[in-house]
Amino acid sequence: MTTIEFTDRRVRPPRRRSRRDQVIRHGLAMTKRNLAHVIRSPEEIAIYFSVPIMSVLVFGYVFGSGMMVPGDGSYREFLLPGVFAMSMLYGMGATATAISYDVNRGVVDRFRSMPIARSALVVGRSAADLVRALLEMTALVVCGLLVGWQWHRGIGNALLAVGLVLLLRVAITWIGIYLGLVVPNPDMVGIIVFPLAFPLTAVSNVFVAPELMPGWLGTIAEWNPLSATVAGARELFGNPGLAGDSWIAQNALPMAVVWPLVLTAIFAPLAVRRYKRLSR
Repeated sequence: MTTIEFTDRRVRPPRRRSRRDQVIRHGLAMTKRNLAHVIRSPEEIAIYFSVPIMSVLVFGYVFGSGMMVPGDGSYREFLLPGVFAMSMLYGMGATATAISYDVNRGVVDRFRSMPIARSALVVGRSAADLVRALLEMTALVVCGLLVGWQWHRGIGNALLAVGLVLLLRVAITWIGIYLGLVVPNPDMVGIIVFPLAFPLTAVSNVFVAPELMPGWLGTIAEWNPLSATVAGARELFGNPGLAGDSWIAQNALPMAVVWPLVLTAIFAPLAVRRYKRLSR
């Protein structure tokens, strides 16, 4: 007699993906979507890159001979870290405009009807802007090297300086996302961004050392979050421009980390909350 053995094989249900995995997958999909839009608009990239490159050429060559730098250093080496940070700041306009277009064209409503994580749109936008900022930094570094700028404290410190600039870009991205969700008209975004970004750039250490400004204006410039990133990058690059005796000038490097984290902690929750209100 043959004995037949039966094996109890229970059919296991498919493993459900965790919410975190879902957010990551959907965020990556949105990142690819946003990068694809950038690739299909080369004219936008050309215009976006032209502003900081023209700043390098105009201020470095036209006004460079008449600009004073603390310690009698090279103005071009003083200028380039400021241009790096300035390009990250003006990227807020592209972020806000793209988000505002998505809201006004009904993209948010279409995504809401699909089985995707609600945070995918903002997560994808922030990730795509970070990739874009990395490409921008690469182009600006190459441009700086061509006009005579260089770093003096090794490749490791130079990479840390680039990391500080990109950390600022993360904070600026969340400000841009919030602005794009708040402003109802995409055409108004550019009009609003310039009055916000220009004073931050002008009253900072991007083009002129705060020590050369009137006392009260120099104090405002030193406490500008943009100035902290620029001063920290100059310190890591070994570029001139570190003559200040105030507390903020002596602690520029840690403040270059603190300011972006504070701005992100403020505007990221505001942006997410605003986006959830639009997604209801």
